[in-house]
Amino acid sequence: MDDNSKAFGVLAEHIIFDGAYKATKYFNEKLTLKATRKRYKGKILKGQGYDIVFTLGKPNYEEREFIKRAKKAGETFPIKKALLKFPQPKKG
Repeated sequence: MDDNSKAFGVLAEHIIFDGAYKATKYFNEKLTLKATRKRYKGKILKGQGYDIVFTLGKPNYEEREFIKRAKKAGETFPIKKALLKFPQPKKG
C-alpha cells in the first residue's frame, strides 16, 4: 500500500476523531484529495452516522488559491499536513 492510498484513511480519521467537516491533502499542483462530511443546512447532526464523500482530482478555486500561497511561501509538494476545516461554533 502506498502513501496515496493511506491518505484516504488519514483524512477519514481527521473527520471522525478530530471533528473536522472537511480535510484536504495536496499531492501536487494538479492533484488533491478531499474528504467531506455531509452536513444538513450547514450543521452536523449529532447521533447520526458518518457520511463521508471523497473527491480525488483537480483542485477547485479555493484550493488553487492555497497552492499559490504555498508556492510563494516556498512550500514543497506533496504538502505533509492535511488542511482541515471545522464547523463554526454556535453563537449565543
